[in-house]
Amino acid sequence: MNLDGKVAIVTGGAMGNGKGIVDVFLKYHMKVAIFDYAKELDNTIKELQEKYIFEDVYGYQVDIRDSVSIKVAVEDVVKRFGHIDVLVNNAGVCRLASFKDTSDELRDFHFDINIKGTWNVTKEVLPYLKNPGGSIINLSSVTGVRVADPGEVAYATTKAAVAGFTKGLAADLASQNIRVNAILPGYIRTPMVEGMAKESNPENPESVIDGIASAIPLKRMGSVFELGELAAFLASDASSYITAETIVFDGGSTLPETNSMGV
Repeated sequence: MNLDGKVAIVTGGAMGNGKGIVDVFLKYHMKVAIFDYAKELDNTIKELQEKYIFEDVYGYQVDIRDSVSIKVAVEDVVKRFGHIDVLVNNAGVCRLASFKDTSDELRDFHFDINIKGTWNVTKEVLPYLKNPGGSIINLSSVTGVRVADPGEVAYATTKAAVAGFTKGLAADLASQNIRVNAILPGYIRTPMVEGMAKESNPENPESVIDGIASAIPLKRMGSVFELGELAAFLASDASSYITAETIVFDGGSTLPETNSMGV
């Protein structure tokens, strides 16, 4: 996987899966622009600039619901690095609520970030994406595409939409040799998962984490760095014949047909 000098934009790269992806990209000598509006952005940039080459990673305070701020940031990335090879649409949100308790505001919160935000960033980056040879990597989920738990109606809907967006965009861009793929993570230990565990059991969120891990065939959650390695593969020319794929990354958690059958 020769990734030297490739330039990537990673949304939601200040923490969780996005930070893991950025860390691995930098390990392979890529240059990375993080688009995020989380308060953790400044600390993440400082940490990564100290760990790797200072000039290889920059942060942009971007709300992906705002096309104007995206456009300004994208243009600065091109000015700074000269081109864009890879876009990782990682930014996403999840708040648990039953369907009857999901307000229009909560529905739109999920739709505006997980669906419209992914669309917005892609729209602004595409004119600058390497053609041919660019790679777009969308973070969908096994939730909504393969499985769902109670309270995830809004989230599941948006992540299924991201998988559909991946297929449609891949078909549109194949003639330009721009590849579009999606990663469908299962449970990775991230701040989002920890927040969901706290929502599920405020008194003992670790019991929720332990219960999830025990139900996964590999008996553990995945790490953000393992996810980063898969993203690096999809960003590299080693995956040059892979497009329109939705790749499940879940330790086998969607494998069991039942939790009670078998030996």
